[in-house]
Amino acid sequence: MAVDTKMVEGEPAHEAEARALWYAAPGHAEIRPARLPPVPAGHAQVHTLWSAISRGTERLVLEGRVPASETARMRAPMQEGDFPFPVKYGYCAVGRVEAGPADMQGRLVYALHPHQTRFIAPLSMLTPLPDGLDPRRAAIAANMETALNAVWDSGAGPGDRIAIVGAGLVGLLVAYLCARLPGAEVCVIDIDASRADIVHSFGARFAQTPDSEIADADVVFHASASAAGLATAISLGALEARIVELSWYGEGEILVPLSGAFHSRRLQLVSSQVGHVSPSRRPRWDYGRRMRKALELLRDERLDALITHEFSFDDLPRHLPAFLGKGAAGLAAVVKY
Repeated sequence: MAVDTKMVEGEPAHEAEARALWYAAPGHAEIRPARLPPVPAGHAQVHTLWSAISRGTERLVLEGRVPASETARMRAPMQEGDFPFPVKYGYCAVGRVEAGPADMQGRLVYALHPHQTRFIAPLSMLTPLPDGLDPRRAAIAANMETALNAVWDSGAGPGDRIAIVGAGLVGLLVAYLCARLPGAEVCVIDIDASRADIVHSFGARFAQTPDSEIADADVVFHASASAAGLATAISLGALEARIVELSWYGEGEILVPLSGAFHSRRLQLVSSQVGHVSPSRRPRWDYGRRMRKALELLRDERLDALITHEFSFDDLPRHLPAFLGKGAAGLAAVVKY
């Protein structure tokens, strides 16, 4: 079917200039020019204000470690190029509509789009920001969406004893959501004690090593992307508890300790992945509803503590290798345009 390219109200009368980040080779990213055509009907042109770096996923992309078996599933909605390189990748953009339908112009929107100064996207892929949401904080909506889906996958409920192993961005967002369950006992476990203040601000407990207060958990989330963390998560599960695996390892193998009490406790080890809405919600929720709720959940100013880095778009090629390096400090990074 041919694309309807007739002019729509407010669109530029000529091609617009833009610049985009490309992952060009292992450990190397660069900014390249991009030309945007006139805005087709059913689309809008967005001037990007902020984007967020998806640390775990974009580390694999920068290192060229996207598994060959996952290249189709790993494609971002507006990606250009193919894995491993060169590829224009990313899916956490917030901007203001500058051309398109009259009722959309000037609106702040979230889009699953790579790091780019301005872009054109179908209206169906643009989610308006709810009133009162800081657009800078809105850039981590994809991470909140992942955390929300994981909580649904876990079946966690009021009064549960809940352990989260790994205080990275997603682990902390899971803790934030779980701490809002009435009567829930939530503990985050991480070797990095610098995360304790954030955990406490969410109303959860922090520990560097497991203790008796969090043993025999009803639900355990693993988000450390390490074999040691997974072993800890499995050790914390009570009888028939569910361990939700949130880590994404890329290529290679991970040791899963299934000896000891794993079978006698009848533990469940399940994966959670944001590419599909959790089965418990799928009959009633679509991707749009889930994204709208993720954005609403970000209106809490306490979540600003999760954004530890801010880079200018022009400086991204210089800063990305260090920020995405193994063991690098910090949590979320946003890009300012």
